[in-house]
This record gives sequence, C-alpha cells and structure tokens, in this order.
Amino acid sequence: MDWLLAYQPWIKALHIVSAIAWMVGLLYLPRLFAYHADASAETGKTFEVMERRLLRAIMNPAMIATFVFGIALLLTPGVADWRSGWLYAKLGLVGALTVLHHGMALWRKAFAAGENRHAARFFKFANEVPTVLLIAIVVLVVVRPF
Repeated sequence: MDWLLAYQPWIKALHIVSAIAWMVGLLYLPRLFAYHADASAETGKTFEVMERRLLRAIMNPAMIATFVFGIALLLTPGVADWRSGWLYAKLGLVGALTVLHHGMALWRKAFAAGENRHAARFFKFANEVPTVLLIAIVVLVVVRPF
C-alpha cells in the first residue's frame, strides 16, 4: 500500500470534494421533502423527479466516492492513527450519515408511491441532523480532541 503515499494529496482532495457533494444532497433532499409534503398532486410530480435525480445522480455517487477515497486514505501508510479515539468517533458519525442517507432513500420511495406519512415539520427537523453531524465530523478531524 506504499504506492498510495504518492497519491495521498489527490486522494484527500477527492475525498473532501466527494464529501461536500454528498453533504449538499443530505442538506437539500429533506428540504425538498418538506416542500413536497405541502405540495399539490401536480407540483408533487415535479418534486418526485427532483428528489429522484438528486438521490441517484448526485447523492449515491458522491457517497460511494466518499467511501472509496476515505478507505484509500485509511489504507495509506501513516495517514490513519488507529490509536486515536477521534477517528473511531468520526467513522461512527459517518455511519450515522449513511443510515440517514438510506432513510432519505426510503422517504423518497414513500413519496413516489404516494405513501408519505410525515408532515413538512418532520422533514424540516430532519434537515438539521446532517448539519449537526457535519459540524461534529469537522471538529473531530481538525481539532482531534482525543
């Protein structure tokens, strides 16, 4: 895995770009759901298209790229200090983002099937969760408190 050292700055840059793209989707999709929950049937069809395209064309590829480049960083010798608690906390929070991502995919399917059971207020609250997780992840990576 020593060959990864030569590409480490590029891998890190691509990891950050992928994570930003993924976060944009995680922040925007619940807002679309909030609008969709209050929309008429006709306008709802437009939201369904927007939600499907955001999830499939941006969020899913960005999440996969984030994982691929993140794993490459973890495999790069000298990059990951497996004795540091912050790294495990970060990975746990990334796991939480992944669970949230899959939850959003289920909500999208419910809207598409006409089976949404949540009010706009629920999605407005859900919109705040990725923000809190993002702040925690950035603090862990930059400050490395433990």
